Amino acid sequence: MPGGAFDGETRRWQGCSAAFLLPVQALSPIFRAKFRDAMRQAGLLGEIPSEVWAIDWNVNCQAVGDGAATMRYLSRYVFKVAISESRIVGVDDEVVRFQYRKAHSNRVRTMALPILEFMHRFLHHVLPRGLMKVRYYGFLSPSFSMPIEEVRARIEMANGFASRASAAEIEVQAPAPLCCPRCAGLLRYVRVILPPPRSASATLASRTSAMMSLPASG
Repeated sequence: MPGGAFDGETRRWQGCSAAFLLPVQALSPIFRAKFRDAMRQAGLLGEIPSEVWAIDWNVNCQAVGDGAATMRYLSRYVFKVAISESRIVGVDDEVVRFQYRKAHSNRVRTMALPILEFMHRFLHHVLPRGLMKVRYYGFLSPSFSMPIEEVRARIEMANGFASRASAAEIEVQAPAPLCCPRCAGLLRYVRVILPPPRSASATLASRTSAMMSLPASG
């Protein structure tokens, strides 16, 4: 999941805060609705003034743990939908029957829901307008033109190499230019050429750097 984005003009990596997961403004109305439902189930909703539910809430959102449980939950929806066709065991004019497992249990159970209720639950997993799936976000999008090697390099420059060098105040010297051993002309990097797939016994290098010989004056 990209924790940031590239600037459209400078193409620099702009990382998000390491403590950020969800915007409080979006979480507040959800928390208010969950709290109202809990009060209704407890029989206490009538004791709370109605205007409480009409004003904007400001929820104090703080990090708890390392977020591993949340990431495990979200990872299920990166490449999969809410329910796969293999779990649907039967459909008729009235109900949909599907298989499921309860939390902390490996026993497969079968549930039958009215068609409209099944559609209602399924549509809760459809992203609203303006949102996109994780696998299509940022540099993971198929339309993103920057090569993945450059993506890695720019993120490392923003988070690793640049920060360490500035903190230590190390003076980085430019490496000596590569020259052709035959004509002494400068060599300029062109591209990386990957060899075709070979058998496991092949001993060729995994990649070859293509160099172009330039005139010494160039």
